[in-house]
Amino acid sequence: MTFSQRPTSRRTVLTALAAAATAGAPVLGQLAAAAPAFAEDLEYPSNTALYKDPALVEGTTYGRRFKRHEKIDADLGAKAAFPRTAVLALHGGGIEIGTSELALGIAGYNPGDITPASAPILPTTHDYFLFEGLLSSGNKALHVTSKNCDDHVALSLAASHLNVLSLHGCQYNQLGMPEPMVWPPSSDPRLAVVGGLNADFRAALVYEIGRAGFPVVDAFDPTYAVRLEDFNGSHVSNPCNLTMLRKGAQIEMTTELRQSLFGDSGSRSKRASTWNQSNGQFEAFRDACRRAIATVEAGQPIL
Repeated sequence: MTFSQRPTSRRTVLTALAAAATAGAPVLGQLAAAAPAFAEDLEYPSNTALYKDPALVEGTTYGRRFKRHEKIDADLGAKAAFPRTAVLALHGGGIEIGTSELALGIAGYNPGDITPASAPILPTTHDYFLFEGLLSSGNKALHVTSKNCDDHVALSLAASHLNVLSLHGCQYNQLGMPEPMVWPPSSDPRLAVVGGLNADFRAALVYEIGRAGFPVVDAFDPTYAVRLEDFNGSHVSNPCNLTMLRKGAQIEMTTELRQSLFGDSGSRSKRASTWNQSNGQFEAFRDACRRAIATVEAGQPIL
């Protein structure tokens, strides 16, 4: 089925979801009347195609947020800092839960208090981009594979930074990891899989995330490389690799890992209000990623 043929069933479902979200009607009831031919594994071929779908309404079905920090060098005799790292959540909101909140945290902001006037809560900030599913259910229909992302802001951020850290979510059983797992406890399904073409960035992330107490593997580790080939972020069109250096990093996080970062991960509003109620897990993962970024940036002096 081509993209031009399949939007009918997708549009029927998404229209029902968007209408329910707007009117407050029960989503399941409207889905029951939708075309049964819809399948979640049929994706939009690009962000452009998604944005052009008349069944979708920005602000109701999906949303986009980004921040580029103003940097100025008006001194002829001094070197000024410039943004070297951007953080992306290409499947945020309800698509891959927790990724947009974590991206905001790593960027230096309070995930529960983001407005145009919001001040950072950490001393160092990073530029960020979020694409978020806003539906009460069915957000997987809004997933666009990373290598097909053509959002102009996301790509321009990647192209203007030395580093990109892109955050993603997966299910543990998708990874095909060996049983029992190699770390204790063997029943722990939390896992961070670090990928991307920047080997130094990957190494820093694996070290810091592991040191913070989270199960983590490098997707290129020969022990797991074959199993994790579909999760290694190696495609040259993946925005994490479309940096000034043509390489970057991404983290695939299992559902259980992402859920553990919040006091209540059940909805966007609950994640935004309970990110700091996870017994320090959110802060620990956030800070591990920030330390890895700092390590990489330390090797990239301002010339």
